[in-house]
Amino acid sequence: MTRYSSYATLLIGAVVPLVAAVSLTGSPAEAGQLPAVHAPATAVSHLETTAKPSTVKPATVKPGTLKSGRAKLGTTKLGTTKLGTTKLGTTKLGTTKLGAAKPGRAASAATPAATTAAVYYDWPTYHGNGARSGYAISAKRDNVQPTLGWSIPLDGAVYGQPIIVDHGLRIVATENNSVYRLQGNAVIWRHHLGAAVAGSSLPCGDIDPTGITGTPAYDAASNTVIVVSILNSPIRHVAFGLDPVTGNQKWSRTVDVPASVPGISPAAMQQRGALLVASGRVYIPYGGLAGDCSSYRGSVVGLDLTSPTTAPLWNFTVPTSREGGIWSAPGPIEEPGAGLLVAVGNGDTAQGGHYDYSDSVLELAGQRITDSFSPSEWQADNSSDLDLGSQAPAIVGNYVFIAGKNGTAYVLNKTKLGGIGGQVSRMPLCRSFGGTAVVGNTVFVPCDDGVRDVRINSNGTMTVLWHAESNVNGTPTVGGGKVFVLDRTAGVLHVLDPATGTTNWTVPVGAVSRFAAPAIYSNAVYIGTISGLKAFVW
Repeated sequence: MTRYSSYATLLIGAVVPLVAAVSLTGSPAEAGQLPAVHAPATAVSHLETTAKPSTVKPATVKPGTLKSGRAKLGTTKLGTTKLGTTKLGTTKLGTTKLGAAKPGRAASAATPAATTAAVYYDWPTYHGNGARSGYAISAKRDNVQPTLGWSIPLDGAVYGQPIIVDHGLRIVATENNSVYRLQGNAVIWRHHLGAAVAGSSLPCGDIDPTGITGTPAYDAASNTVIVVSILNSPIRHVAFGLDPVTGNQKWSRTVDVPASVPGISPAAMQQRGALLVASGRVYIPYGGLAGDCSSYRGSVVGLDLTSPTTAPLWNFTVPTSREGGIWSAPGPIEEPGAGLLVAVGNGDTAQGGHYDYSDSVLELAGQRITDSFSPSEWQADNSSDLDLGSQAPAIVGNYVFIAGKNGTAYVLNKTKLGGIGGQVSRMPLCRSFGGTAVVGNTVFVPCDDGVRDVRINSNGTMTVLWHAESNVNGTPTVGGGKVFVLDRTAGVLHVLDPATGTTNWTVPVGAVSRFAAPAIYSNAVYIGTISGLKAFVW
């Protein structure tokens, strides 16, 4: 098939000239133990330092100029191919040119010296960038089976995706309210933010204890890792800014929805979705706990990163009387020039009620709704808990792809989402939970009965290219000529052929959370588990 041929060229055979965020002086095949860029400062009382990182510095790479927390892909335009000759350029990874939507240094402009050292993009937020594309374009390409590089136990379950920031620093957060920097099989630092909240202290839920659930994010402008933790006495959500090199705390701020917004109890609000750094703010999404109990309403809170402790909070709450959670693991999506896209769960309004913007895709700007889409059957979806909130929107060129719990996929016009029932196309697909991966005009969709590869055609219709085995049902990520997907139940990582969906290799991972998502950097894939973090290398 023509499509398979061009796609295989893109992911396996093509050599794309890259600008990058890190220069490596050692071999990338050394079990994932790539040299750190900075050595930490002297440890302070609230940190636990158990190992020292390498003092190797990336002298051959000069980071580009950063603006508003985002980096530009500068003068090379991703090399002479402009990502175009491989068909990837038709959408430029969701109109972001691979970097305009990236809030961190994953897309920083760098000028490699005349050297053969490999260069790799960071992974500073969920799925690598603000568009949540889930495609590690700079990952090492090698058609070999990944093997366990290292496995390190941590003090709690890892629900968020690991992130890689500031030229290769590996950061992971746990449900015990601890944040770690790891290198190889060693802990460089651990910062414990406070006691996690016991399940018995919450009105319902299925994470016990609960600490840091949403994927952290990185702000390149201030060189800060941001995490949100739930703390006790009283129960509240607090954002922390940490130095990624040393683990030192820079600031903290309570980031609950303002008390002036009715129908919300902080104990009933779950911060599951990934944080997003965009346009000088970090955006923090909220949904409800498993069981949909007590008083919650889907919300997003924005924190100004130039004055994080004093600036007024940006906030938006779904105009439904109850529920309407913004809870999918990828969190908000950055739509450059337009604002944010979020998926909203079922609301309190059911058959016969007025439209409340639940079971929807919303575009947000200036703390208000600027565009929206809901299926024509939104009321029936609300009645049966079959909403769109389980998957995040995916930007695919001029379109937005969305699916959810009711088994139907929709394609929307990105510039006019369509209101109620105004999709460009729809088709039966699958029940979908988690985050998609987007490469060119294809979307890898997490389905309960096996990942699908769906092409978005130029007229907005959909074509299913392949359907993986039914147990390959986790959130997909793409890199190094491979598609990585977990069998969530068995705790096994499947490495798929991107052209056919065939499983080439499997590796045991261990118990993982339902929304565990692999992160890719260099020659390694990182997976958070119920007991720690594992890296598989090739």
